Amino acid sequence: MSDKPEPESPLPDDADADAGADAAPEWRNFYGRRIGKTIRQSQRGYLSEDLGTLCPHGVAPTENPDRTPIEVAAIFGEARPVWLEVGFGGGEHLVHMAARYPQVGIIGCEPFINGVAMLLGKIRAAGVSNLAVYPGDVRDLFDVLPDGVIGRAFLNYPDPWPKRRHHRRRFVTQDHLLPLVRVLAPGAEFRVATDIPDYMRQALAEVPKAGFVLEAHSGTPWDDWISTRYEQKALREGRVPDYATFRKL
Repeated sequence: MSDKPEPESPLPDDADADAGADAAPEWRNFYGRRIGKTIRQSQRGYLSEDLGTLCPHGVAPTENPDRTPIEVAAIFGEARPVWLEVGFGGGEHLVHMAARYPQVGIIGCEPFINGVAMLLGKIRAAGVSNLAVYPGDVRDLFDVLPDGVIGRAFLNYPDPWPKRRHHRRRFVTQDHLLPLVRVLAPGAEFRVATDIPDYMRQALAEVPKAGFVLEAHSGTPWDDWISTRYEQKALREGRVPDYATFRKL
């Protein structure tokens, strides 16, 4: 356990309420509501007992209003390669990668508090110690990360925003991709997994514009992939998973 002050969490005061006034303007959100169905009592315990020590210091705008850059090595207490997962859902992939690559520090950003609570339970069960969890918008992290500090990034089964008028909320737009490419190291890998053909179409069109080259695109996942709950749901409902690997130029 660290003796440093616990960072202020961007969680709403009432874990059964929506984010309300703390939420970003609707057109900026690439995610939906912050709170879903009622969180179980055990999960409330994870949020109150574990999140404070796992949440990186200086990321939340309320905690760092001047948006002063943070020291990435301080997140994990030592210098190590750092990866990023944008929207980790229930946390299966994040915990799997942390266990497989214990020498790497991985930051997961997820604004959906129910998913954060599920992840914290999985972290306890797996006993991994190389994760940091930010329960909010990944752009808060982009604001305070120095250039070129992330070695790999993951975007797995993001919210598809299927209506055309909502496509600008997708992560694979320049508003989100340009901050991502800034914080990625030269040659860093960016992986995208989705079961929505139009989402992949947009990714294939927009990601290279931000400064990436497409390295692979197929229906075959990566060697270290773990099928998530969202992928299993897609398969049950007859949708086909699709995987793309991009690399920062």
